[in-house]
Amino acid sequence: MLHSDPARAADRRSASPGVPNVGITVYGCGRDEAALFRAESPRFGVVPTITGAAVSEATVDLVSGDRCVSVDHKVRIPNATVLALSRAGVAYICTRSVGFDHIDVSYAASVGILVENVIYSPDSVADYTVMLMLMALRNAAPMVRRVDVHDYRLNDTPGRELRDLTVGVVGTGRIGAAVVDRLRGFGCRVMTCGKRRAALDQLLSLSDIVTLHTPLNAETYHLLDGRRIAQMRPGAIVVNTGRGSLIDTDALVAALEGGELGGAALDVLEGEEGVFYADCGDKPLGSALMKLQGMPNVLISPHTAYHTDHALRDIVANSLLNCVNFERRM
Repeated sequence: MLHSDPARAADRRSASPGVPNVGITVYGCGRDEAALFRAESPRFGVVPTITGAAVSEATVDLVSGDRCVSVDHKVRIPNATVLALSRAGVAYICTRSVGFDHIDVSYAASVGILVENVIYSPDSVADYTVMLMLMALRNAAPMVRRVDVHDYRLNDTPGRELRDLTVGVVGTGRIGAAVVDRLRGFGCRVMTCGKRRAALDQLLSLSDIVTLHTPLNAETYHLLDGRRIAQMRPGAIVVNTGRGSLIDTDALVAALEGGELGGAALDVLEGEEGVFYADCGDKPLGSALMKLQGMPNVLISPHTAYHTDHALRDIVANSLLNCVNFERRM
């Protein structure tokens, strides 16, 4: 576990002049993030307490009087933990993610805690999304697996080229827009849709690839359910670098097993908590994940699309800036 608890009084006296001295407890912090928090904090006049432990009722005591905490997206934060943070004097939670689906923002507000997210380079996820498309189109997963065991034969089925296809981009925020920018260079037809469901139905029926970039909330939960998956073109490919629960996993598995879909490339998955970001070599895995990983036309990666050096710098800097701005408003 990473844990740093500096001598706060001395550190705060040495903070940058003219910048408010802010204490922040950073939960769930990996080594790369920890190094960045330590390097960047003095520039913002922030004194961090850094721990690799996830935020929980058992770790609330680490806040030691801080009003601001930073959390990651890797675990769900129960309301009981939010209440414990409030009782410990926390008034602000900054999540090091774009999405809020792991925390009940309304409940946090009801106990006096403001929750905000961070923005970071959309290029990290956009690059990764296009990479997944290309890998799926060129049947890269089975090829790499064969090469690992020294089997150098070609795939039985030739790949496809992006320029011949229609790509449907669901969600036109910063990341979706960055994906569209990249696709223009490949010469493919691009369709987009935001919140209009009629536009989504048309996009699904016309797209060879559907890629998801919309936030997860009550309206978008299982956005691709069995009915919508059935609307998709035969042989279409689904790419998801958004949130796992945008797709009804059971319906996806059924469509892949039945041959209605041509494949899937998933950086996120329903039920990924406790599986992704861990070595699960000796653990039993869920049946849906096992089925998906056993399919030659499915690619799975562990919620890593955002994970670049540039994005991590953005995340850390904006987490610190958010906390400073919150204290300035108070």
